[in-house]
Amino acid sequence: MVTVMTSTFSDRVVRRAVRATSVGALLALAGAGAVMAPAGANTPEGWSNPPAVDPVHALVILLAAPVGLFLLIALVVYLPALARGENLSPSSAGAFEIEWFGGPSKSHEELAAPDNDESQSGGASGRW
Repeated sequence: MVTVMTSTFSDRVVRRAVRATSVGALLALAGAGAVMAPAGANTPEGWSNPPAVDPVHALVILLAAPVGLFLLIALVVYLPALARGENLSPSSAGAFEIEWFGGPSKSHEELAAPDNDESQSGGASGRW
């Protein structure tokens, strides 16, 4: 008994995509290995040997400085509103009304519908 295997276009596309992805991943790994190989070299003799970094100093630089900068920016942003006596609590966020910039002074429920075919009111229109 002979089984005939037919290959559809989508099967060939999937196989080519898998093959291309595999080759690309292999080349990327080979390139990464080639780039990382010089990292195993010894320090040149003419260079100085720097002292070890204090872990507390590293934490101050890597954690305290960004957090302090964040707090400083937040203070600069919120300080004017606090000086004016505005309520900045999340519960007061619902007190704002919806605003349509550049829209009519009426609410969007009160917009006029078009009167006839030549009328420009009532929203978007398309013509050929």
